[in-house]
Amino acid sequence: MFDISGKSALVLGATGSFGSAAARTLAGLGCDMTIADIHPEKLEALSLELRADGARVASAAGLPDSEENAGRIVAAAVAAYGALDLMFVATGLNDVGYIEEQSYERWRSVMFANLDGYWLACQAAGRQFAKQPAERGRSKVVVVSSTRGRHGLPTGYSSYCASKSGLDGMVRALACEWGGKNANINAIGPTVFRSPLSEWMFSNEDPGKSTREAMLERVPVGRLSETDDLMGGLIYLMSPASDYVTGHTLYIDGGYTAE
Repeated sequence: MFDISGKSALVLGATGSFGSAAARTLAGLGCDMTIADIHPEKLEALSLELRADGARVASAAGLPDSEENAGRIVAAAVAAYGALDLMFVATGLNDVGYIEEQSYERWRSVMFANLDGYWLACQAAGRQFAKQPAERGRSKVVVVSSTRGRHGLPTGYSSYCASKSGLDGMVRALACEWGGKNANINAIGPTVFRSPLSEWMFSNEDPGKSTREAMLERVPVGRLSETDDLMGGLIYLMSPASDYVTGHTLYIDGGYTAE
């Protein structure tokens, strides 16, 4: 049920913390990998690492920031392996600012990165899925949402929260569109997990310590997340075990959204 060996898998945003962990996990399970990002040196280093571990790896420079680029990245996976079975999208950004202080341009940049880019990636993947025979099994797309798509925050997250709420809505809509087309789409909604952007929250010095302690009052498991905590859910959503699961946001959050 969890065998995805030999599947053609594409990871966008592959050099970020979540994206690189996903690429290593999928490659370790025997997927034929295509990795994409805008950081060429990091992309090459990850390619070399995965190949050293025995994976087949193709790469594509760029992000899904236009129809042309999204199509080109998907085409790179198809050119390398003849099809696209699995796609993981871990791109995006945040730009914190209270609404009365934040410019419309800053709002648009967050919405474009966290919603438009995901839509463009899914459009390109959906066009490819439509060409593939049903015998390959159900195609799978997993996107990175957030607990902030469900919960607000009083510290200048209006653009980020709106973008992730919109992404969750897109996932539900595409699940309806793709259900009869042999493709599933789901989202993973983490809370804070360790990355270069969040490393300060893992510190034993303030403001990291006090911020973490305040947040952990709402995390029943009692700790912040590591990227490894997210991989079990990713494997499930990419595998045949989830063939009857589509349109969901799976919160991997230590119970944060349970309160």
